[in-house]
Amino acid sequence: MIYPENFETKVGFDRIRNLLAENCLSPMGRELAESMIFMTDIDAISFRLSATYEFQRLLQLEDYFPSENYFEISGSLNKIRIEGSFPEVHEVFDLKRSLDTVRTILNFFRKKENDPYPGLKSICSNVKFYPYVLDAAERIIDKTGKIKDNASQRLKEIRNEAESKKILVSKRLNTILKQAQADGIVDPDTSATVRNGRGVIPVNAYDKRKISGLIHDQSASGKTVYIEPAEIVELNNDLIELEYEERREIVRILTAFADDIRPYIDDLLLANDFLGKIDFIRAKALLGNQLGSVKPSLSAKPGIFWNKAVHPILDLTFRKLPGRKVVPLDIRLDDRNRIIVISGPNAGGKSVCLKTVGLLQYMVQCGLTIPAGEGSESGIFNNIFIDIGDEQSIENDLSTYSSHLLSMKYFLKHAAEGTLLLIDEFGTGTEPMLGGSIAEAILGELNRLRVFGVLTTHYTNLKHFASMNEGIVNGAMLFDNHLMQPLFLLSIGKPGSSFAFEIARKIGLPEDILKAASEKAGVKNINYDRHLKDIARDKRYWENKRQNIRQHEKHLEELISEYEKALGDAKDTRKEIISRAKDEAQALLNEANRVIENTIREIREAQAEKERTRAVRLELEEFRENITEETRPVENMPEDKTLKLDRKAEKIRSRIRKKAETAEKPEIPDKPLKPGDPVRMKDTLAAGEVLRIEGNKVQVETGSLRLFVPVDKVERISRSELKKSTRPAQVFSVPDPVIQERRINFKPEIDIRGARGEEALNIVRDFLDDALLVQHRNLRILHGKGNGILRQLVRQYLSTVNIVKSYRDEDVQLGGSGITVVEMDF
Repeated sequence: MIYPENFETKVGFDRIRNLLAENCLSPMGRELAESMIFMTDIDAISFRLSATYEFQRLLQLEDYFPSENYFEISGSLNKIRIEGSFPEVHEVFDLKRSLDTVRTILNFFRKKENDPYPGLKSICSNVKFYPYVLDAAERIIDKTGKIKDNASQRLKEIRNEAESKKILVSKRLNTILKQAQADGIVDPDTSATVRNGRGVIPVNAYDKRKISGLIHDQSASGKTVYIEPAEIVELNNDLIELEYEERREIVRILTAFADDIRPYIDDLLLANDFLGKIDFIRAKALLGNQLGSVKPSLSAKPGIFWNKAVHPILDLTFRKLPGRKVVPLDIRLDDRNRIIVISGPNAGGKSVCLKTVGLLQYMVQCGLTIPAGEGSESGIFNNIFIDIGDEQSIENDLSTYSSHLLSMKYFLKHAAEGTLLLIDEFGTGTEPMLGGSIAEAILGELNRLRVFGVLTTHYTNLKHFASMNEGIVNGAMLFDNHLMQPLFLLSIGKPGSSFAFEIARKIGLPEDILKAASEKAGVKNINYDRHLKDIARDKRYWENKRQNIRQHEKHLEELISEYEKALGDAKDTRKEIISRAKDEAQALLNEANRVIENTIREIREAQAEKERTRAVRLELEEFRENITEETRPVENMPEDKTLKLDRKAEKIRSRIRKKAETAEKPEIPDKPLKPGDPVRMKDTLAAGEVLRIEGNKVQVETGSLRLFVPVDKVERISRSELKKSTRPAQVFSVPDPVIQERRINFKPEIDIRGARGEEALNIVRDFLDDALLVQHRNLRILHGKGNGILRQLVRQYLSTVNIVKSYRDEDVQLGGSGITVVEMDF
C-alpha cells in the first residue's frame, strides 16, 4: 500500500518513469514503463532486478544488441483474425522486421556460452518463433517495404504490361510534344508533366484548340492548360485499368498471406509482448548504467542497509552543474534501530535524505536497480507512507497542521510491522510545546507498532525521546560551525543541533537581539544545544584522526607490498642471470664444436697435409678444453663471479672468431685447373665448376648458365665457398609504407554534417574503402538528426555494400539516431 496518491510526485518517481519512457524504442516498452507498479513479492522483485542488472552488464560487455525495429504489431494481427480480412502492406513490412528482430535476439542468447544472462534467457524460453511466417512475409515484401514483382505470377505480368504501356505513352507524348514545339504551339523549353495520374502537355490557353485532347487542369493564373492528347487517352485508360488490377492482385496476395499466418496469431502476439519486455528491460538497464546503479541484495524481512546511496534525480541535475556533487548517504534500519529521528540545521539535507530513502526503496520494489554502493541490501516493505510538504487546502478548509494530523491519523490506522514511514518536519505547524507533545505521543505509538521510518525534526523533546526508547535512534545532518555551512553527511547515533544562533549571527542579526533570545530560550536549552555542537565537533575531530590513521596504515601496507615485490624481483633477476650465463656457456661450447668441425672439414677439402691436420686438431682440442674449464656449471654462483664469467665468455667469443677467420680461409694449393674444380669469376664474382679447358679459356657452369671465360679471369676457391655462394637467397617481406601510414592516420569516425547528398556518399564510400584497407571493423558516421534525410541516404547506401555486416543507431547517451554505428564484415 502506498500513501498518499501523489506519492510518486512527492519523491520524484514520476521523473524516473519519464526517463524510462524516453529510453524505450517501442510503444509496448513505453506502456510497460507507465504501468510499472510497486510489488511486495520478493521472487517477482528479485527476478526483475536480476534481469535489469544482467542487461546492464550486457550493454557494457557486448559489442552489439538489436536496437531497431521494435514495432507494435498486435493491432494488425488482431485485425486479421477475421476470415477474409487482410493487413496493409506496411503492416506486413513491420511484422517482417519485428520477427527478424525477435529471431536475432533469440539467437543472441542461445549462442552465449556458460549462460552469462540466465534471467534474460529464461524470458526467451517462452517465446515461439516460426520461420514459416517470416519466410511467408519475405516472399511477398522486399527490403524497401514494397510488394515484390514475383509475389505472384499474375502481379509480375500486370507490372510488366504496365511498364510497357508507360514506355509507349512516354514515347508518343514526347513525339506529340516535339511536333507541337515545331509548330510553335508550345514553347521550346516546355516538357511533359503529369496531372491526375495522366501524362499531359502544358499549352498556352489561347492555343488549346490547336491540340486535340482532354483538358485536365490549368495553372493558377489561367494562362496555361494541361492537355492529354487524344492519341494517348486510350493508353492512359489502359494504365489506369492495370493499376486497379494490380491493387486487386495485391489484396488477393495479402488475403492469402493472412490465411497462411492466422493459425500462428496467438504465438505472434506473445512474440510482440516479448519485444516489449526486452525493450522495457533495456530502458531500465540504460538508466541504471547512466546512474551507476547496482542490484542490492534482497531480504524478505523489512530493513535497509545502504552504502553510498544517492538521490538519482538530484545526481543527474548536479552533473550539469560544474563543481556540484551529491554527497552519498549511508543508512541502516534494522530490528534494533527501526526509526531514525534526524535533526540538524535547515538546508542541511534532511528532506533530501528522507526523499532518497523513499525513492530508492520504491525503485527497488518496482524492479529497478538503485544508485548505491556494492554490498547494499534492501528488505521488502508491505507499505510505504510519506508525509512531506504542505497539503493545506482552502476548498477542504485544511490548515498545514490539519493536513499533517490527517496523515498521522492514516498512519496510526494502517501502519503495521513491515511499514516504512517517511515524515518531514515531524510535529511542526502549531504551537511548539503542544505540537512536540503530540508528536512524541504519536512517535511512541508508531514505535509500539514496530514500524520502520525516517523522521526529521527540530524538536528537542523528540531527540530526548529517541535517545531514551529502544527501537528509535537519533541521527544528525553534520554542519561545519567554523565555515558555517552544511556538510550534507548523515551521522547516526547522536542528535544534531539546529545551529539557530550561529546561522542568525552569520546572517547579521544584532548581538543584543541574540542575547535576549538566549535568555528567553533558557540556560538549559542553550546548554543542550551547545553540548550537541561540542559532541559533533569532537566526533568530527576523532573521525578525521581515524581517517588519517587509516591512510597512513594503507600507505605503509603499500610500501611493504612494494618492498616485497622488489625483493622478489631481485631474486628472480639473479636466477635469470645465472640461467642466462649457463645458456651462454653452453652456446659457446656448441659454437666451438662447430668451428672445430668446419675447420677440419675445410682442411680436408683443401687436401692439407696430415701433419698440418694433426697439428690443427691438437690445437683445437686444447682450445675446447680451455672453454670447458672456463664454463663450468654456475649453479649457486655469487653475482660477482657471474659478472667475471660474462667477461671470460667475451674473451672466449673473441678467440673463437679469430680461429674461425683462420679456419675459413684455408690455403688453396696452386695447381693447374682441371674439370670439376670450384672457381669464381673475378669480374662478376659468380662461382661455379670447371667443365672443360680449351687453350687459355675454361668453360664454367654457374647456376643454369655455361660460360667460356679466360683463364686469367677466374680464381680457384674452396668447396665450402662454392656452397655458400650457391645458397638460395632469403626473401624478406617489407610492409607497404602507404598502408602503414594509412593505418596510423585512420580514424574510425567521420562527420558529414552539412554535406550534400552526393558529397556525403563520396565521403562515406572513401571512409569504407580506408576501413577495408586497414581492416578496421567498427565505424561511426556522424550525420546529425535534422529531418533524417542524410541519415536515410547514408543507410540506403550502406544496405547496398556487401562488406557492411550491420548498422544501427548509436546509444541514446552517445548521440542516438544522430550517429550510425557500422559493423564491417571481412
